[in-house]
Amino acid sequence: MDNQQNEVGERFDAFATLFDPTTFRHLEELGVRSGWRCWEVGAGGTSVVSWLAGRVGPAGQVIATDIDTSRLTAAARPPVEAHVHDVGADGPPGENFDLVHARLVLVHVPDRDRALRSMIEALRPGGRLLVEDADPALQPLICPDEHGPEQRLANRLRQGFRKLLTDRGADLSYGRKLPRLLREAGPHDVEADAHFPVTSPACTALETATVRQIRARLVAAGLATDEEIDQHLANVEAGGMDLATAPMISAWGRKA
Repeated sequence: MDNQQNEVGERFDAFATLFDPTTFRHLEELGVRSGWRCWEVGAGGTSVVSWLAGRVGPAGQVIATDIDTSRLTAAARPPVEAHVHDVGADGPPGENFDLVHARLVLVHVPDRDRALRSMIEALRPGGRLLVEDADPALQPLICPDEHGPEQRLANRLRQGFRKLLTDRGADLSYGRKLPRLLREAGPHDVEADAHFPVTSPACTALETATVRQIRARLVAAGLATDEEIDQHLANVEAGGMDLATAPMISAWGRKA
């Protein structure tokens, strides 16, 4: 998913609406406060970075990294620093962080194990790790209530999207593994929960932007026709479908 495409801003806005309240709740419970040093991995947009900056204040620091930092420009002022970084290939951008957070990142990283080790390595003793990733295999349907042709078409296109992700190396069942992976990697006091939006304007906006962004790939791969995609977008715009997301699983722990 190229961050330079026009639909990316719409997708980031939808993700923020859907998942920021859950993320912020977890960050609050982990105790983020003034003076903390935080690493926001694969930041993409600015909503979480800006929230962290407000919490840590001028005495703290937020290192925001991504392979493409073009959308972080608006937030890249003290206490925020933006750095181009590949969490699956590069070493940590610092050490002794009080918090490391990644959302919707590791599921797309080819060397996920290395990335997770790098994130834990960057924490100070007692530092907090929060990793949040979707699990599309746990709930693969965009329309869980598949009661008509519109919903069946939507689910077929979603199946095509999942194939594109799998072909690019995404692990669509990664979210459910997070609690075990965190325990095996060393953090203590590991807990997890899940958030599963079923229908909302943000779900609709996310689906529209996603389908527009990947339509050329769907057609090129023979997974859908332009006519089917146009029909689906018209169905979505009509507002009669309940469009869900994959469950977002959040797992957190403390470095020994």
